[in-house]
Amino acid sequence: MKNKEIFNVLFREKPAMMLVELRNAKGEIYASNLAKQIDCTYSHVVKILQEMQKEGLVVFDKQGRLKLLNLTKKGQDVAVHIDNIRNML
Repeated sequence: MKNKEIFNVLFREKPAMMLVELRNAKGEIYASNLAKQIDCTYSHVVKILQEMQKEGLVVFDKQGRLKLLNLTKKGQDVAVHIDNIRNML
């Protein structure tokens, strides 16, 4: 059941695009930047990122008051596959 829950999270447009944007980011990226890039509210982005963190897809690197976002190896692999699927369609 747990895998089904994360599948449902990832295969909605905004969460999938969050991973792709994180993968393609040139430099540091924060939740607020990500929200603007995918045209989503900050609170929704943070909620989805927390789910992704629980599944080991992203990590937060706290720098003072800011949290820098990074994909884990697993997150990068998932982002590559999502991007490939998107490009195939």
